[in-house]
Amino acid sequence: MSTLKERQALIGQMAQAMGKSVYNDAEGKHKDVTPRLELQSKSPKLVTLEEAIRRSGLRDGMTISFHHHFRGGDKVVNMVVDKLAEMGFKNLHLAASSLQDVHAPLIEHVKNGVITEISTSGLRGELANEISRGLMEKPVVFRSHGGRGEAIANGDLHIDVAFLGASSSDPLGNACGYSRSENAKSICGSLGYALPDAHYADKVVILTDDLVAYPNTPNSISEHDVDFVVEVDSVGDSSKIASGAIRDTKNPRDILLAKQAAKVIINSGYFKDGFSIQTGSGGASLAAVKYIRQSMIDQNIKASFALGGITAHMVKMHEEGLIERLIDVQSFDKVAAESLKNAPTHKEVAAYEYASMHEQGSATHCLDIVILSALEVDVNFNVNVLVGSDGIIRGAVGGHPDTAEDSALSIIVCPMLRGRIPCIVDEVTTLITPGRTVDVVVTEYGIAVNPARPDIAERMRQAGLHLVTLEELRDRALSVIGNPAPLPFGDKVVGVVMNRDGSVMDVIKNIKG
Repeated sequence: MSTLKERQALIGQMAQAMGKSVYNDAEGKHKDVTPRLELQSKSPKLVTLEEAIRRSGLRDGMTISFHHHFRGGDKVVNMVVDKLAEMGFKNLHLAASSLQDVHAPLIEHVKNGVITEISTSGLRGELANEISRGLMEKPVVFRSHGGRGEAIANGDLHIDVAFLGASSSDPLGNACGYSRSENAKSICGSLGYALPDAHYADKVVILTDDLVAYPNTPNSISEHDVDFVVEVDSVGDSSKIASGAIRDTKNPRDILLAKQAAKVIINSGYFKDGFSIQTGSGGASLAAVKYIRQSMIDQNIKASFALGGITAHMVKMHEEGLIERLIDVQSFDKVAAESLKNAPTHKEVAAYEYASMHEQGSATHCLDIVILSALEVDVNFNVNVLVGSDGIIRGAVGGHPDTAEDSALSIIVCPMLRGRIPCIVDEVTTLITPGRTVDVVVTEYGIAVNPARPDIAERMRQAGLHLVTLEELRDRALSVIGNPAPLPFGDKVVGVVMNRDGSVMDVIKNIKG
């Protein structure tokens, strides 16, 4: 029998043939015998924020990204950009999945040149107001959630360093939007909008306020995708997840709209056992789910899944057995976040798996019914959810165009007037969702069905629902308020709206005054 020593010549020959070196045990290295729990605290990934930034290779002009799952309670964006400003960085491209009122401090970082480009799905608050009036030299690029996920995956939106807040992480970077430890400080639920960043960014930094022992399982983000872990005091205020556009309405008009939308669903032909559904973030669209619940019970109908931003209402119906599965790209409240942690049939989904146009497995491709809100709808069924009637950016593209196009039945719930502002108009201020993808518009003064869907119109008539045209609704609104004065738009482009297929669909001009 040959010995290892006798085989050395053959080993050398094979190593040479394979282009490899020969193993050398002569260095006498000893393995580390430190107890592994103790060794975790010395993880080379575990660093300060400043060290993570320095070691990431970030340079002026690069792209940084963030997610918005903490919504109005987010603390990561301001924390990181403040540190970048302190360190002297300039000319950065901030690619956030969305930006909220809480991000007003970014105004100063735009003025001082730290941030010179922004890509996002939405803008709100004082930051949106200032950008609408021409704060930035370069226009903000707006993408849908599915469009952003696809742009990251195909390289159109290349991220150099992603800074991702997580409710828990172990020292190696296994992270998620909830925690099972006794020291849990925050919870945001799904990290669906952060997952493309984690997977495709050149460098990934996890920020967490709950550093737990390895392995943090189940995890949303794998250690394989994480370069650095930073422990901070707080990544977000969970109580503010349901702020801004997310609301459980008590408004009588919203409730009327929700009930009308429920009647459309029940009589649409799609309300049958195994149907799937998603709702937008507006009060009426969220409330509509409550009003189909009793019909589901009475007719023994169960939904196969509910998709998108998951709410407490959907969790309740899931627990009652009325919705078999929840597919969660964003948890809209703490109840939904807790459900994701505890329920095996509550599934987290990445943005590109949620609504990417060219991903065959996108959940939206299997969606029957979507109920969405709108700021404006025009007589051609085009929808605006981004720019207010005053020309100020005050919303988000979100998954609106993704779900409207992919669903079998898209329903827009929208009042005819908001105060003295018409919501049914000749032409939307900004095109976000093309009219060809919208099937039904529900208002308090009647239901308009897209002429391309005579099948739906006939079912509505048979159900005794009041059908109107959008032209009739527009004229009725104008008879109440008169013709609004034209908006004082300037000549500067402050925003570019991308279609989900990557083409440019519209531009937003600055508003004067």
